[in-house]
Amino acid sequence: MSQGVDIQLRILQTLVSLIPNFPAIHGELLGDALLLCFKLQESRIAVVSSTAAATLRQLVMFVVDKMVYEDGLLESDDKPPFPLTEVHLPNGTTTLLGPSSKDAYSVFEDLCLLANSERPNFLKLEALHKTFALELVESVLTNYHVLFRKHTEFILLLQHHLCPLLLKTMSDRPIFPLILRCTRVIFLLLKQFSAELTTEAEVFLMLLIRVITEDGSSEAGVGEAHFHHHVHGARPAWMRVISMEIMRGICSDGELMRNIWHRYDAHENGSKVFTSLLAALKRLLSEKPSLLGVSSQIGGVGVIADGQGGGGGYGLDVGSVAGVAGRVASATVSGVVGMISGGHGLSLQGSSMKLQCIDQLDKADAPPIPEPYIYLLAVQCTVSLCEGLASFAGPVYSSIVIQRPRAAGEAPIRAPPALDVSTLPQDEQQTIHLRIVQDIISNGWPAFLAALSLIIATNLSDELFVEVLASYQALTNVSGMLGLMTPRDAFLNSLSKFAVPTRVVSSVDIYAEPPATPRSATTAVAEGLGLGAAPHQPPGLSERNMACLKVLVGCALFLAGSLGESWYGVLETLQNADYVLTFKTGGGTHHGSGQQSKRSLFGSGPPPTAGVVPSRTPSLNASQSGNSLASSSSAASTRHPLLTDLEPETLLNAIQRLFDSSKSLEDGAFKDFAEALCKLSAEMVGMQSDTPGLAAYESAESLEDPSSLRVDTRNRRRMSGIHIPKNQTQRSGDFGISKLGGVALSNIHRLIYRSPDIAWNSITKHLLLIIRLPYAPQSIRVQAARVLDDVLVVVPRNLTNANELQAQVQRRVLEVLSQQIIPDPANGYSGDTTTGVELRKMGLETLHEILQASGHTFVVGWEIVFQMLESVCRPFGPQRSPSSDSVSVLSGPSSSPSTRLKPLPLGLGNPTERSYSALVKIAFQSLTLVCDSVSLLNPTHLRLCISTLGQFGRQSDTNIALTAAASLLWSVSDSIQAKRKDVDEEPEYSELWLYLLLEVLGLCTDSRPEVRDGAIQTLFRAMQLYGSTLNSDTWDQCIWKITFPLVDAITNEIRSRISPDSQDSPANRAWDESKILALNSIGSIFNDFLTSKLILLDSFGDAWDAFITRIQETVLLDNRPISAPALRCLEKAIRASAATEGVSKHRVIDALQRVWQAIDTMGKVAGKRGNDEESPHQPFTQESLVAYVDVVQSARKTNGALTGKEWDLERLTRLMVILKDYRPDIDALPPLQSVVMETIESIDLSVAGASSLVMKDLSEYATLAFLAAFDVQPQPNSHTPQTPQKRVTYIALSKKVMPMLVDLFMRFRDSLEVYTDGTLEAVLSAYSIPIKLKYDCPSPSKFGKDQPLWKTATSCFLRIIKECAPQIKAFGEDLSDERTEGLWYQILDVFRGGILADCSHAESFPLDTQVSEENFDLALIASLEIDVVPHIGDRRVPDALVSRLSKVLQQGSRLYEPEQNRIPKPSPVNSPTPKLSRSRSRSSDLTKVEDSEEYGIGKTDIGTLVPRERFSYWCFDLLFLICSDATTDQEESRKRLAALSLPALLNRCRASLVSYVADESLRYEKTNWFMCCGNCWLSAFGLAPFGHPSLINQLNMLQPNQALLNWVYPHRLS
Repeated sequence: MSQGVDIQLRILQTLVSLIPNFPAIHGELLGDALLLCFKLQESRIAVVSSTAAATLRQLVMFVVDKMVYEDGLLESDDKPPFPLTEVHLPNGTTTLLGPSSKDAYSVFEDLCLLANSERPNFLKLEALHKTFALELVESVLTNYHVLFRKHTEFILLLQHHLCPLLLKTMSDRPIFPLILRCTRVIFLLLKQFSAELTTEAEVFLMLLIRVITEDGSSEAGVGEAHFHHHVHGARPAWMRVISMEIMRGICSDGELMRNIWHRYDAHENGSKVFTSLLAALKRLLSEKPSLLGVSSQIGGVGVIADGQGGGGGYGLDVGSVAGVAGRVASATVSGVVGMISGGHGLSLQGSSMKLQCIDQLDKADAPPIPEPYIYLLAVQCTVSLCEGLASFAGPVYSSIVIQRPRAAGEAPIRAPPALDVSTLPQDEQQTIHLRIVQDIISNGWPAFLAALSLIIATNLSDELFVEVLASYQALTNVSGMLGLMTPRDAFLNSLSKFAVPTRVVSSVDIYAEPPATPRSATTAVAEGLGLGAAPHQPPGLSERNMACLKVLVGCALFLAGSLGESWYGVLETLQNADYVLTFKTGGGTHHGSGQQSKRSLFGSGPPPTAGVVPSRTPSLNASQSGNSLASSSSAASTRHPLLTDLEPETLLNAIQRLFDSSKSLEDGAFKDFAEALCKLSAEMVGMQSDTPGLAAYESAESLEDPSSLRVDTRNRRRMSGIHIPKNQTQRSGDFGISKLGGVALSNIHRLIYRSPDIAWNSITKHLLLIIRLPYAPQSIRVQAARVLDDVLVVVPRNLTNANELQAQVQRRVLEVLSQQIIPDPANGYSGDTTTGVELRKMGLETLHEILQASGHTFVVGWEIVFQMLESVCRPFGPQRSPSSDSVSVLSGPSSSPSTRLKPLPLGLGNPTERSYSALVKIAFQSLTLVCDSVSLLNPTHLRLCISTLGQFGRQSDTNIALTAAASLLWSVSDSIQAKRKDVDEEPEYSELWLYLLLEVLGLCTDSRPEVRDGAIQTLFRAMQLYGSTLNSDTWDQCIWKITFPLVDAITNEIRSRISPDSQDSPANRAWDESKILALNSIGSIFNDFLTSKLILLDSFGDAWDAFITRIQETVLLDNRPISAPALRCLEKAIRASAATEGVSKHRVIDALQRVWQAIDTMGKVAGKRGNDEESPHQPFTQESLVAYVDVVQSARKTNGALTGKEWDLERLTRLMVILKDYRPDIDALPPLQSVVMETIESIDLSVAGASSLVMKDLSEYATLAFLAAFDVQPQPNSHTPQTPQKRVTYIALSKKVMPMLVDLFMRFRDSLEVYTDGTLEAVLSAYSIPIKLKYDCPSPSKFGKDQPLWKTATSCFLRIIKECAPQIKAFGEDLSDERTEGLWYQILDVFRGGILADCSHAESFPLDTQVSEENFDLALIASLEIDVVPHIGDRRVPDALVSRLSKVLQQGSRLYEPEQNRIPKPSPVNSPTPKLSRSRSRSSDLTKVEDSEEYGIGKTDIGTLVPRERFSYWCFDLLFLICSDATTDQEESRKRLAALSLPALLNRCRASLVSYVADESLRYEKTNWFMCCGNCWLSAFGLAPFGHPSLINQLNMLQPNQALLNWVYPHRLS
C-alpha cells in the first residue's frame, strides 16, 4: 500500500465501478475487494482514508443492492436462476442463500463482529475501528431496514451480534464518539426493528430511561440480568443529552409509541416502558425548577403574591425564584443588570444547540451543551407524545363520527358525542390502535397532566408555550373523543386554573384603585432599574392566561357533545373569565361589584373596550429576562395562531360563540349543558346570599324539591377555589343566569318541541327557584325574572298550531309564569316585599306581552291566567299598618322589627302603595286584552273572567275599578248575550249572565262614587238592553236578586251614615247620588218592561208592593235629595202601566190602589215645614214636592184612563189637602206650584162638590203670599257656605190664583152650592187681604213691572161682586139668611178694607202717579154705587150690616185725621187717655164705628190731611147719594138703605159744623191773624165738607163771611 496517493485513489475508483457492473463478483473475490478498501481506509493519508471509507460505504451498499436484485429474481421465478448456498446462522440453524444474499449476510456479520472486536468470518481483517464499523452498520440499517425485516437471518444477526455489542458499549465507560454511534444505531433498531426485536427494544428503552434518570432507579420491569457490565461511575451529562435526543426521536413516532405501550405496558406484568418514560420525563423536569424559572404571566397580572409564591398553585418549588427576587431587591445596579441579562427559562433560541449532539459525528469529545437543553428535550418529548396521540385519534374520530355516511334526511352532527370504541370491529388495526390510545391516556393521564402543568408554569418562550398549550389541547380533545371523562376533566380543570387563576379573581373582588400620588425622581430611577416596587396595576389576565382560555373554549366547543356533567367546571371558568375580562378600573372604586359592561342580557352585544387590563404585561422583570431575546426576535415574525386574537373583546366573543353553539348539541348533551349552567348559577347565588342558599344539585330532579337545595354556605370552596368574601359587595348580576337566558332563546324550538325533561324543566325551575329565594340578592332575582320572562314571551310566538302539543306548551308557559306572579309565603316567596312586588310586576308585564302577541291562540290555561291576574288584587279599604313587616311572612315571629339585629337585605322591605298600584295597572292591561278576546272563553272561563273583573273593580285605583265595573264587564255581558242566541246553550249562558249581574251588583256598593255609579249604570244598561230577550224566570231573578237587593244595600249604607254632623258631607251626597242613579235606572226598567215582561210575572203583586214600599221609605226616611228621583221612578212605572191592555188591567188597577196608599202616606209628611226635631222625616224640597204632585197626577190620569172616571170626592178632598205645600216664588210659578196648579186644573169639576173644593183651596192659595210668607232659616248643621237669608213668598201663586178664582166663579156662579158651602165667602175673604194691605202688599215682581197685588185683587173682586150681588138676591129663599148675611158681611168687609186702607205711602209718589192711583180706587166707589147699593138694602140683610156701609163711607169721607184735628173733650180724671193713631183702621180691625164724634174746644193750628182728598169727597158724595132719591130702581131696597144710612150722614155733617163753630170762636179772637192766614186754614181744613150743595144752602143762612166761603169752595166735585 506504498503506491502513490493517485494510484490508491484510482484503485478505489476502480473498485467502485467494478463491483456494481460485474454481478459475478461474489465470495472471496468480493472479500478481497472489500479488504483492499479496508486497508486503504487505514491509510494515514487523510484523503485516501476518507475516500476509502466512502468507497467502503458505497461498496457495502452495492452488496446489499445486489441482494435486493436477487430477491426480486427469486420472487419472479419459481426456480432460482443461481445456486443456493447453505449458511449457518447464529442460532445454530442453517438456511440457503443466494450468492448476493450470502455476500451481504457475510459482510454485515463481519461488520458486527469487527465492531465487537471479534474475528470476522468473511472479511480477512484482523480489526476495525468500532466507530467506523458502527457507522457502516448504521448506513446499512438506515437504507435497508425493510430488506432486513424480510430476512430472518439478518434479524438473527441483529439479535446475536449487534444488540449485545450495543448493550456492552452503552454499559462500558462512556466514550463520546462510540456512545454517539451506538445510540444512533439503537435509535434505528428501536425505530425500525422494535417489532422483531421485542426484548432487545425493551432493554434499549429501559437503558435509555435509566440513563436519563441518572441513578438507574427506573421503575423498569427488566432485571439486572439484561445488563452484563457494571456501570463505571456516574454517566456524563452529554450521555443523558444524547439519550434524550434519541428519546425525542422515538417519542415523535406516534405509532412506535403506541406499539411500545401495547408491547410493554398493556399487559399487567409488562415492563411499563411507556409509564417509566413519562415518570422519567416528569422527574427530569422537576430537577432544577430554579433553572426553568416561573412564568410571570401564568399567574395573571396585578396579583399580589401570597406566601406560596406565584406558582404555588401548580406544584412548583419557587423558593429559588423568591430568593432571586430577594437578592434583586438588595443588589447593586450592576449586579441587577447582570442578573437580568442571564435569566432563567426555556426557549428554542436560548436553550437549544445549533446542532444536536447525536449529529456531531466529527467530534471526538462532547461539545458544550447548554444547561437547559436537556429540559428543553424533555419538554419536546412530552409535547411529541401528546401530538402523537392526537395525530392518530383525531382523524380516526373524524372519519368515524363526523364524516361517516348518513342516511337521507339525517342532519350532520355538529357537536358529536364521544366515540364508543367497544362498538367498533375489534379485529381491525384501527380499532386496536384506538384502544391503545385509550389505554395510554387512561393510565398515563396523571403523568401527562403533571408534566404539562409543570412545564406550562415555567418560564417558556412563546414557541414552547404554544407547543405545550397545544399538547394540553390535544390530550383534552383525545380524552373527550374517546369518552375518557376523568382524564378529560382533569385536563380541563388544569387548563381552567391556568386560564383564570384563582388569585386573579380574588384580587378583582378586593381590588381598590390606588390613590394618585406623585413619584420622586429617585423612585422613578429605582423602578426603571428594577430596584423599586413595580407600578401598581389592576388585576387581570395575562396574554398566556388568555391563550389558555382560548384553548379551553376551543376544547369545550369541540367536546360540547360529550362533556356531560363536566360542563360545570368549564362554565365556572368561563364565568370567572367573563368577570375578570369585563372588570373595569378608573372612574371609581370597584370593590368587587362585578360590574358588567353594557352588553345585552345574553352577551351577544359588543364587549367592553375601555378599562380592560392589557393582554401583555407592561414591563419585564428579572424572572422574565430569560426569554426577553426570544420575545423580541419573535415579535417581528408571524405569531402562532394560539397567541393571536387574544384581546378581551375577542375572547368574550369566543365565549359567547360557545354558548351560541348550544343549539348544535344533541338533546342529551344539551340537557347536561343546561343543568350544568343551572348548577353553576345555583352555586353562585348561594355564595352571594346572606343566609343558607342553594346547593349545587346533581340533576334536574333536585329542582322538584326546593328544600333540598338549602345548605350551609360557610367554608364552601368552589371548583375554582373562589370564595366570595361576605363583607364584599355582591356582584350585580349572575353569569349563569344571563347565559342561561341566551341559551334558552337560541334553543327555543328545542324547548317547545322536545320533551320538557330535556331542558324546559331544569331551566324554568332553576330560574323560578332563584326568583322565589327570599334572601338571594335582589339584582340576581330580578335578573332571573327578566331571563325567564324573555323566554316565556318567545315560546308562544314560535309555537305552531299543533293541537295537543300546542296545548301542552301553552300550559307549561302559563304554569311557570304563574309561579313568578302568584306569591307563595308558605315556601318563602312573599309578594309583600319590594323585590317581590318588582318580580311580580315583571311577570305581569310578560303575561301582557304573551297575551298581546299570542293570546288569540290560547287553547288552554285561561284559568291560570285569571288566577295570576286575581293574585294582585287586594280588597279596597284602609291602608296597611305602617308597622306591619312584610318580611315576617318569610322569617317568622323572630324577625319582627323589635328583635331583628341586622337590617333587612335589600329588597325585603315594605313596598309602597305605588308599587301595588303598578301591579294592578299592569295586570289590568292584561285583563283588558283578555276581555278583547272574550269570545274565545268557554262558560267556565267566562265565570272566572267575571270574578276577576269583580276583583279589579274593588281595587284602590279608581280608574281601573271604574273601567272594570263599567266597561269590561259590559263587554263580557255583550259577549254572553251573543252566545245566548244558541238555543241549546241559552240556559247555561243565561245563568252566567245572571252571575255577571251579581258580580256587578257587588260593585254597586263600592265606597267610591265613580266605581259605584259606573257599576250601577252597567248593571241596568245590561238589563235594559237585553231585557226583551229574557224569559220570565230570568226577569224574576233580576227583580228579586238584583234590583231590590241593590236598592236595599244602598239604602242601608245611606241610613247608616245619617247623623247631624255628617248629613251634608260629600260622601253622603255621593251615596245619595248613587241611589238616585239606581232609582232612575229602575224607573227606566219599569217604563220599558212593565207591560211586556214584569206584569206577566207570577210574583208581580209582591214585586210591585216591594217596589212601592221601597219608594215610600226612600221618600219618607232618606235624605231629601233622593225623594224626587224616587218619585220620578214611581211616576215612570205608573205611566208605563197606562198602556196595559187585556186581563192585565186588573193587576194595574190593584197596583194603582197600592200607589194611592203610598201617596196618602207620603202626603201626611209632604205638608210639613221646618225642622221638626221630633219627626224622623225631613221636610220636602220643592223638587220632591213637584215630583210628588206629578206622581199624584200620573196616578189619577192612569186611573182615569183605565177606569174611565175621576177619583171620588173623598180621594179628591184628600188630594187637595195634600196639595198644600208650596215653595218660594215671585215672578213666576216654581215647578211645584206649576204642577199643583196643573193638577188642580186637570181635576174633573163635574164631580159633585169638586168645584167648591177647588175654589176653596185656591182661595187659600191666594192668601199665602200675605199670610204664609216666611224667612228661610239657615241649617245649623250644614257644612256648606251659607248664602244670604231668603224669604219664602207665594206671590206668583197669588197672581196665578186670583184671576183663576174669577174664572171658576164665573163658571159656577149659578151654582147654589158655591154660595151655600162658604166657597164664595172664602174667595172674597182671600181678596180682602191684599185689598186691605194695599201698599203694604209684597212687591208683585222682582225683575218685571207687574200690577200690584192689591190692584189685581181689587179687579178680580169687583168682577165677582158684579155677578154675585144679583145672584144672591136671585136665589131667594134657597139661600139661607145666615149665608146671605155672611156673604154681605164679607162683601162689605172687602169694601171697607179698600176704602179705609192706609194710603200714606202714596204721598211719596209723583203727582201723576198719585192721581192715577186715586182714579183706580174710584172703581171701588163706582162698584158700591152700581153693584152694592141697589141690593144691600134687601130685607134679608140685617140692619146693622146695612148701616155698616154708611159708616164706612162716613169714615172714608174725612179730609184730615180726627185725632190731630181736635182736642178730645175733657173726660173724668180717672178715665184713661185713648191712644191716637195716624192710620185708618185696618180692615182686619172690625171695631165698632161710633155714631157720633165728640169734640171739645176748637183749634187754630193746621191739622194733618189725609193722603187723598178727592177720594174723601167721593165717599162723602156717595154717602149723600145713598140717602137721596136720585135713583128710583130698587126703591124699597134704596129706601131702607137711605133710612139706615141717614144717621151716619147727619153725624158727619154735624161733626163738620161743630168743628167749624169751635174753631171760628178762636178765630174771631184773633181777627188780624185770621185775616192773614185763617182763610187758608178754613178752606183747607175747616169747612171743606160744606162743598156739598145741601150743606152749603144751610150754611148760607148764617152768612158769616161770604167771600171766605166762596174762596173755600171754588168748585164742586161730583
